[in-house]
Amino acid sequence: MTCVSLTPADVPVMPRNRVHQIASSLARDWFADHPFKTAWFNAMSITFPLGEKFFIDSVRYYADEIDDPKLMEDIRGFCGQEGFHRREHARYNRTLCELRGYDLDYLENRLEKNIALATKFMSPLEQLAMTAALEHITAIMAESSLSEGSPMMKVTDTAMKELWDWHAAEEMEHKSVAFDVYRAVGGTEKLRRRMMRQATFFLMVDILVGLVHMLRRDKKMWSFRLWAQGWKFLFFQNGIVRRVWPAYREYFREGFHPWQRDTRDLLEAWRAKQGPIPAA
Repeated sequence: MTCVSLTPADVPVMPRNRVHQIASSLARDWFADHPFKTAWFNAMSITFPLGEKFFIDSVRYYADEIDDPKLMEDIRGFCGQEGFHRREHARYNRTLCELRGYDLDYLENRLEKNIALATKFMSPLEQLAMTAALEHITAIMAESSLSEGSPMMKVTDTAMKELWDWHAAEEMEHKSVAFDVYRAVGGTEKLRRRMMRQATFFLMVDILVGLVHMLRRDKKMWSFRLWAQGWKFLFFQNGIVRRVWPAYREYFREGFHPWQRDTRDLLEAWRAKQGPIPAA
């Protein structure tokens, strides 16, 4: 089988073994001192460890069918990056729930059950298609996050910004790995689009479940003002969902590929800011 990686040659999919000291940040509303904005990103973090294991497993399933050396190298880099993301967000989630009284078992058990159902009832190709879809969502969110005018620019907590920027940059580096594997093993355009619709629905439900749980535990669930501000943060002008909507829709275009959105300038800008990598 001949299959080609379309990750640009000057974009190494390079795992960076970083450790982030964020306990003091997680004890408070680290995103602009705002409970909803903080809870939204914390709820996203809850989904990452189990989700990234699912991504790694779905790509590794087909690794033996890949004969392009570049794509094989990209797969190794992808698994390494996602492995470090999984570890750091597992630490993040444990610390967050211990400090703020959230129920990590409740939040993770429902995710674990849903992933178990997916692996039972979805074919390996469908699982890979879902991974490619979710990788596109994380990549366009990462692109938005590192772009000028991003709401993330309002995060003044250095430790949290470093963690989320590191995760964002590596998501952009490996944004087409699962997609290229999917295409190499014969995945169709129809299935690719269908799994994006499913992936979007389940991701939004998972984040909202986490958000509601956190706001309820914080005794801020029934604040109309807070929800109005949150809705604006997500969907109004410059809202984080509204910012990525055009890039999200591109995924449904015939012949789409993630690197048709060339984000090398953002990656170069991020790399230029990096100091020494903290020891693990």
